[in-house]
Amino acid sequence: MGNTVVQIENLVKRYQELIALDHFNLKIQEGEVFGLLGPNGSGKTTVINCLLSLLRYDKGSIAIFGQPMNPEQYAIKAQIGVIMQNVAVLQELTVRENIDYFCGLYITDKAKRKQYVNEAIAFVGLEEFEKFYPKKLSGGLLRRLNIACGIAHKPKLIILDEPTVAVDPQSRNKILEGITELNRQGATIIYTSHYMEEVEQICTRIAIIDKGKNIAMGTCDELRRMIHRTENITVETAELPDAVLKQICALEYVYEAAFADNTLTVLCSGGKHNLVKLLEIFAQADIAFGRVYSERPSLNDVFLEITGRELRDKE
Repeated sequence: MGNTVVQIENLVKRYQELIALDHFNLKIQEGEVFGLLGPNGSGKTTVINCLLSLLRYDKGSIAIFGQPMNPEQYAIKAQIGVIMQNVAVLQELTVRENIDYFCGLYITDKAKRKQYVNEAIAFVGLEEFEKFYPKKLSGGLLRRLNIACGIAHKPKLIILDEPTVAVDPQSRNKILEGITELNRQGATIIYTSHYMEEVEQICTRIAIIDKGKNIAMGTCDELRRMIHRTENITVETAELPDAVLKQICALEYVYEAAFADNTLTVLCSGGKHNLVKLLEIFAQADIAFGRVYSERPSLNDVFLEITGRELRDKE
């Protein structure tokens, strides 16, 4: 990792009695794909708006590329690309004209701008659609256009706020591959999403935000080590007597076990041979079983244990 790209220290943002950010801290290094996770209302969007100087905050400091960030820092803003959840393109312009317009806000040299626009169109795979107007595009293609408009000027820092919401699998894969490629080309990425598998797939480090605070931060593996659970075991079986379930619950590293809908779910904390011991109990009781799964906790499991609630809380 290189230099610090984003440094947020003790950020406080209040809305009258509501504390949206409570002494929030964050440090992102050059070259990271940094995931921001949090339930609705946790403060993610407030962090981004403060970072971009779109929102005044009450206390704290924000530095980007080592410089204090404020609304007049146009040179810094020119190095940032922002792709928000709501698609922001001009309906009266074609795909190419939209990308050219947004690129032209930063790149005044016509030859360079044309080159950048061509590269952005190719990057998101919209070559066949460059003369289309936005209303003619599918949701997935609109998302790709939105991304192209945000990255055409080749920013060093790219903020993506849920860029894959409600898109088809093909477009989602295209977008995720594109983000990874942008990072490979040198961009530092801040990525927010409600899709945990995406965050696990592309993010080098992750911060979990709740109630305006950064409550956990690290790689996926580091976050897994912060929670009680170390293994999820699932066994499909037609029957499981209560006495056998009690035996399973009594295993040394098992802290929770439940049987419902012909499926036994066992949660473990520690231990290396939990599955072997579990299947030994099945053998001793002469119980037949079908498919068996053993897996590490997912990022969703980590999030649920750390925050105590699902990511997709109702607003």
